Amino acid sequence: MNAPFKTDALPEWRLDDLYCDREDPRIEADLVEAERLNGELAKLEGRLIATRDRPAELGGIIDRGIELYEDATNAMWSVGAYAGLSASVARDDPAWSKFESDLRARSSRIASLSLFFTLEINQLDDVELEAALKAHKPAQRWRPWLRRVRAGRPHELSADLEKILLDKAPATANWARLSDETLAKLSARVGGRKLTLSELLNAMSGPDAAERKAAAAALSRALGERASTLALSLNTLAFEKQVEDRWRKFPSPAAARHLANEVDADAVEALEAAVVDGYPSVSHRYYALKAKALGRTHLDHWDRNSPLDTAKPRIYSWDEAKGVVLESFAALAPQFAQTAETFFAEPWIDARPRPGKQSGAYSHSVTATRHPYVFMNYMGERRDVLTLAHELGHAVHQTLCKPLGTLLADTPLTLAETASIFGEGLVFEKLLAEASPAERRGLLAGKIEDGLNTVFRQIAFHRFETRFHAARLQGELSADEIASLWMEIMRESLGPAVKLDRGYRHYWGYISHFVHAPFYVYAYAFGDLLVRGLMEKRREDPKAFAPLYEKLLAGGGTKTYVEALAAFGLNPREKAFWAAGVKQLERLVDEFEALV
Repeated sequence: MNAPFKTDALPEWRLDDLYCDREDPRIEADLVEAERLNGELAKLEGRLIATRDRPAELGGIIDRGIELYEDATNAMWSVGAYAGLSASVARDDPAWSKFESDLRARSSRIASLSLFFTLEINQLDDVELEAALKAHKPAQRWRPWLRRVRAGRPHELSADLEKILLDKAPATANWARLSDETLAKLSARVGGRKLTLSELLNAMSGPDAAERKAAAAALSRALGERASTLALSLNTLAFEKQVEDRWRKFPSPAAARHLANEVDADAVEALEAAVVDGYPSVSHRYYALKAKALGRTHLDHWDRNSPLDTAKPRIYSWDEAKGVVLESFAALAPQFAQTAETFFAEPWIDARPRPGKQSGAYSHSVTATRHPYVFMNYMGERRDVLTLAHELGHAVHQTLCKPLGTLLADTPLTLAETASIFGEGLVFEKLLAEASPAERRGLLAGKIEDGLNTVFRQIAFHRFETRFHAARLQGELSADEIASLWMEIMRESLGPAVKLDRGYRHYWGYISHFVHAPFYVYAYAFGDLLVRGLMEKRREDPKAFAPLYEKLLAGGGTKTYVEALAAFGLNPREKAFWAAGVKQLERLVDEFEALV
């Protein structure tokens, strides 16, 4: 077995520029301020309706109301971010779990004071709202936020029903907490070492075939032992969603996510169709070629992400990863590298894996009045360098749109993944350019596998969710029934060259997006193929591209994805747009085939 990567010197964040600890008096002060601001906002209740025939007065009330709403949001989200960030590195500490849960309940009570505001905005008709914005010009800055609020009009409930949903949201969230804590406590022994979930997943992509197989078997057993709990969480959250979707008259389980993303269902269906059409020519063909390159007739599922070279893969120190990322970002524009550099200079990154820390990676924007924090589990491999670039791409994006304020900076998922995936692409281009001929095949394989995991695997996840939620309408699914759906969907995606054993049946259980953010996963594929279109535009004219790209990022959520991409001459509503991205992946497989 390979010696473990030394993680002791990796950075851990410090959150004291938010709050020092759970007892910090600033926490209570911010919650009290949020309650005060929402109380001020509550004084406007009824006034939007009462002044609907007086445009200038109505416009002033809307402007002042949104200002109060944003200020209250900043105060509450700062405390909420602190709780979430702290708990994510201490899932084995009941005190942090209690703090996070109690805060959710209190925040819901505070937020309920302002619930009337968006409901009253949506009681105005389009003519009344437009007249108010024209009569009070300062309110026009809020048009993008109002656009998103108004999009939900057909699905709003009465004030009392909305308040009930808000009040019980913290209890519902505890099902996701149960899933998180179950996975955070998961560990298994491989070769005498006790490995966490993140470490098991990392071992499954290492160069040692015996270690990969052992890690896969250990993970299968550990997930199988927890399958009933994970299935209960997933079933319960799906039922909660089902009830709310029915009351809100959403036509499909994914419709609420499409609305939040400001994306047309037709565009997502076109994306899915283009990717599924590419299963044989990209996914199935690549895995068959990889098996051939390894002298095998097929791949076991734990070999999917294995290196082609059985030698120990190159390990990147933290400083090396930092250098690669910053140099790659600088090649696009100095401002991107300078912004990312701040996160290394300050204690804003938590990269060290440790017991109790949840798996995965993210960049948390907190609010526009604060700064983002980057979370990951760095293990020193090439994909960890790419993950660092991915999350710093988010952080740069979140930083660039801060001047807009919290409400306007909030970016739909379809555009939120753009900067992160673009960051990964920049780093890969640098690694490939510096590779020796011997390294090129491995890097090319890694790039294809990244595309398969980001596009094809995420669309398979989306199809699994679609099937699961459709089946859940008929009643609760057992862990075994969920596993059967999972196996059917994954076989379709991976193709005949990948052998799935019975242990793979439980692997749905560690995909946290299924419980935290139903139907989120297609955004990764959306973002990846969208970025492929953007990178093609950059290759055509790098100098002209950079300012357009910076403007896209700095725009936050002020434009829809269609409007934002029009500046680049791209139309994501067409299947041909997505098919072109899939074709780029197919050409990479062609290059790989020539090297096998």
